Amino acid sequence: MKEITVIKPLNKLKIIDFQEIYRYKDLLLTLVLRDIKVRYKQTIIGGMWAILQPLFTMVVFTIFFGKIAKIYSEGIPYAIFSYSGLVLWTYFSSSLGNASNSLISDKDLISKVFFPRIIIPLSKTLIGLLDYFIALVIVFVLMVYFKFIPSFKLFLVPIIVFLTWLLVTGLGFWLSAFNVKYRDVRYAVPFFIRMILFLTPVIYPVSIAGKYSWLLYLNPMSGLIEAHRVALLSHQNINWGLLGSSVFLTLVIFILGNLYFKSVEKYFADVI
Repeated sequence: MKEITVIKPLNKLKIIDFQEIYRYKDLLLTLVLRDIKVRYKQTIIGGMWAILQPLFTMVVFTIFFGKIAKIYSEGIPYAIFSYSGLVLWTYFSSSLGNASNSLISDKDLISKVFFPRIIIPLSKTLIGLLDYFIALVIVFVLMVYFKFIPSFKLFLVPIIVFLTWLLVTGLGFWLSAFNVKYRDVRYAVPFFIRMILFLTPVIYPVSIAGKYSWLLYLNPMSGLIEAHRVALLSHQNINWGLLGSSVFLTLVIFILGNLYFKSVEKYFADVI
């Protein structure tokens, strides 16, 4: 009797199966390397774009918010204040945009080959880490220029980056799955990201929010950006309450996003 193999998604109530991801690690690596090559193909300065994007944004913010609007920057030069937040924000915003559209951009792969679909948005969030670490070099250059001495808090940076990765990956699961059925998502995400920037302490410190500071606690990027800045510059103490709120929301978003993705992934090939 001929043996029949049935391929079906894993239990949808199970969080990411890291063993399965490991079995498909070669595919994950291939997708990451492919997108890196495509991103910088036929560009003149290549990976330097990872530095120029937050750097030019920092210059604009410094002129308009630091010099003209004179926004309070906790007693440190506004250039390094804004850039230390922009580096992490740029990773978050670019990775979220790429992850949300990932299933649509790789629809031919989804409809023809079986593999854990979760690998696709996952690969998009890993690509941005390379840009983040390239851009981080400028932070250390600015620290030398403005005479900031790193402290033990610097060891928190990898943890904060990991939490940011969890957050953008969880949101990427949600939005990429939504985008398969509702193509409006590709237009809504850039607008959403621009709005969230002004609800995140990138261009201003948490302290100036005053009675509206509770809004920052509803935004998981608030605590991560603030802690990232403090971990690098050590100019004040970490706001553990705000960071704790961000960690809690990040874990909730990641877990629920993963569960939702697994509950609908079996329909992707049919709908996409």
